Amino acid sequence: MIHPSAVVDADCEIAEGVGIGPFSVIGAGVRIGKGTSIASHVVIQGKTTIGEENRIFQFSSIGEIPQDKKYSGEETLLQIGDRNTIREYVTIHRGTVQDQGETRIGNDNLLMAYTHVAHDCMLKDHIIMSNGASLAGHVVIDDYAILSGFTLVHQFCSIGAHSFTAMGTAVNRDIPPYLLAAGSPAAPRGVNSEGLKRSGFDAETVRHIKDAYKLLYHSGLKLSEAAEQIAVLAADSPQLAVMADFLQNSRRSIMR
Repeated sequence: MIHPSAVVDADCEIAEGVGIGPFSVIGAGVRIGKGTSIASHVVIQGKTTIGEENRIFQFSSIGEIPQDKKYSGEETLLQIGDRNTIREYVTIHRGTVQDQGETRIGNDNLLMAYTHVAHDCMLKDHIIMSNGASLAGHVVIDDYAILSGFTLVHQFCSIGAHSFTAMGTAVNRDIPPYLLAAGSPAAPRGVNSEGLKRSGFDAETVRHIKDAYKLLYHSGLKLSEAAEQIAVLAADSPQLAVMADFLQNSRRSIMR
């Protein structure tokens, strides 16, 4: 299932059932799990591990060295899980030793055409990055987040679970879970109610999340005070516990 025109280094591991299309290049150290499909003109380099049943479309560049002047040829990693869809012209770079030395993408994610994942990013599961969305280095994105087209995310930002950014949003602070964000710079636009319903959140849970949003953005409380009150509410709500933990562990401060 490897096209004769593909260039596959002898020092790589290709599992059974992997398809590699015409003129693709698979470099030394790459490991590809069973059932993964690689289209034509794809380049995969470096210490890159790709799990099972992924679909990688033409002209993608996976596992190249980071776009970071501090990078000096160190051996760093890219880890990609299972059942991800990586569309045309997507670029994903390996990590740097200044962080954990690893870029990681989880399972069941959709990276649409022309999206970019920079060095040391951590993407969890069921994430959608729409066309042209780009992540600078060291970004963390939690489960089920959706980034609309041409969303730009500053380095070291975190985007919480089940959050949603509108088209062209410029993110320069952390976006808490369950929120809608829009604008440049990103500003809160309410709770992602429709997305939560589609994900199976019941009406009472959505109401609790809206109460937490009001504490965070409409109560007049300081961020630390709002976070304390949300932590109290979280004792009876696992979903609010996710928000409380996110607020406590924010690296770049919260979008407000």
